[in-house]
Amino acid sequence: MRSRGNGYPTLLAASSRTSFFDRFAERAARVTGGAMFFSACVLLVVIWAPSYFVFQDLNTWQLVINTATTIITFLLVALLQNSQRRTEEAVNQKLDALADGLADLMHHLGKDDPELRKDMKDLRSAVGIEHIATHEGHAHGNGHPGTAAVGDSLSSAGR
Repeated sequence: MRSRGNGYPTLLAASSRTSFFDRFAERAARVTGGAMFFSACVLLVVIWAPSYFVFQDLNTWQLVINTATTIITFLLVALLQNSQRRTEEAVNQKLDALADGLADLMHHLGKDDPELRKDMKDLRSAVGIEHIATHEGHAHGNGHPGTAAVGDSLSSAGR
């Protein structure tokens, strides 16, 4: 995640594999979440309210604001869903990495503690970390040299 300059990270990864729509959605989320966009929405309503005298018809007057707000809402929902999906993916990646590291730590510390071993197994099953049997001295699925017959890799099943 890159910083916006205000201390808050953006949702875009630094990689070049982000699509045009993802980059557009990120910029639009920044704009629509700001005070300027809110002010523009308030200004739209302030301009619309006295426009009744221009249209001279209650139905047309209401149709104008309903159409404008429906279009804006429709587009913002699509952008919001994109931002929410990317945020969820980023959070899941971070949580998976934390759970994998914690499970490794529990594995190394819990060799003689059956309760800690049980907690480690519960953690692995809760977050979808698979157990892959390896031979003594081979690398675990997480890249660390193995000293036990268990390797770890993250499973993205169900996410």
